[in-house]
Amino acid sequence: MARWTVEVIPAAERELKVLPDELQGKFLHVAGILEEFGPGRVGLPHVRPLEGKLWEMRLAGRDAIARAIYFAASGRRLVVVRVFVKKSQKTPRREIALAARRMKEQDGGQQDPQAASQ
Repeated sequence: MARWTVEVIPAAERELKVLPDELQGKFLHVAGILEEFGPGRVGLPHVRPLEGKLWEMRLAGRDAIARAIYFAASGRRLVVVRVFVKKSQKTPRREIALAARRMKEQDGGQQDPQAASQ
């Protein structure tokens, strides 16, 4: 069976690079789990559905909490479209809106139909 791949768009890559090293390491860990097992077999505490086709990677460090918002795209790809430090209990609406805009720019936001069944 073909593996999933995690891709990071350039804007999200810039956001990821400004996170503390510990949170960047957490991102790589969760991304590796998603690639190995696929999105259908990974859940809390690593990822959770956010809204529509958007999901979030949950990254917790000693001094900060961050989120990486992604969606499943054609070709068994998980595309990370937004990375940010989380400062409130709920994911801010503006972060979700920005991620949704970026998703629409990628692949037209076409979800991989296998994502729901994997």
